[in-house]
Amino acid sequence: MSHIARSVQEVDVIIENFKPGTLESWGIGYETLKEINPKIIMVRVSGYGQDGPYKNKPGFGSIGEAMGGIRYLTGYEDRPPTRVGISLGDSVAALYAVIGALMAIYHRDVKGGDGQFIDVALYEAIFSLMESTVPEYDQFGIVRERSGSTLPGIAPSNSYLCRDGKYVVIGANGDGIFKRLMTAIERIDLCNDPKYETNDGRVKHSEYLDSIIESWTKQHSLEDALVILNKNNIPAGAIYSVSDIMKDPHYLARDMIYDLEVDGLGTLKVPGIVPKLSKTPGSIEWAGPTLGKHTEQVLKSIPGFDNEYIQELKNKGIIE
Repeated sequence: MSHIARSVQEVDVIIENFKPGTLESWGIGYETLKEINPKIIMVRVSGYGQDGPYKNKPGFGSIGEAMGGIRYLTGYEDRPPTRVGISLGDSVAALYAVIGALMAIYHRDVKGGDGQFIDVALYEAIFSLMESTVPEYDQFGIVRERSGSTLPGIAPSNSYLCRDGKYVVIGANGDGIFKRLMTAIERIDLCNDPKYETNDGRVKHSEYLDSIIESWTKQHSLEDALVILNKNNIPAGAIYSVSDIMKDPHYLARDMIYDLEVDGLGTLKVPGIVPKLSKTPGSIEWAGPTLGKHTEQVLKSIPGFDNEYIQELKNKGIIE
């Protein structure tokens, strides 16, 4: 039995993100490994999935965001599509990889099933976020377009400029919330106008309502506007930079900024744990090893990986 086969007998989950067929070309594809260990779970993350006409195309998170539809909707209608300033495609795909692995473990260990492989495509991870765009197009021929800081069919909900040059996000699209907002900004006339009683009516006049709301926010600093909005129980918030996040009392109270000791660096602030479990909340024990620090330790725990074989892998450049 090969060294790889021995190691597979000891493994619960394998994660790989090569092009489809790569592991098969090395003789260690899922079908081969499950013959050795029927309980094995393999998480396969790729640009386009393990089958279909695009499976062999190279893919990155950015391409998944484009093909998945979110880039088309990001930005303003009179400007080219833009991107979110983080690797959204990679992050969402990683979440699905985790969810899929947990489901497979539950099926195997709780339901008594065998292992299986999880096929996560970057473009599909993004496509899953696209809300009602498919039925909208199917039934009404609607192609949702870029809409800047607004959300089509919801009003009023937007970002509004304040006196100090900062922006406040206000979501007053609920009927009762809209009335509270109009009362707070002293526009009772709009509060009682039948045209604005329902969301459908407000959507027809969304630009006008946004202009009314922003004329009020421009009279107040962001801080003062938030005081008034919070007092009237209206969903509102500032647009945070990382600097704002790092000093926000709510973030700090919920341990979302975590102090971690890192060898050679000292204390490093990192994001806290999400989600928060009541009985097993978890903690961040360490920052992780340097690259390759535990390679030999892990390999030596596998039958057949003795010093001679590990040195052979080093000589071939397979490990460092």
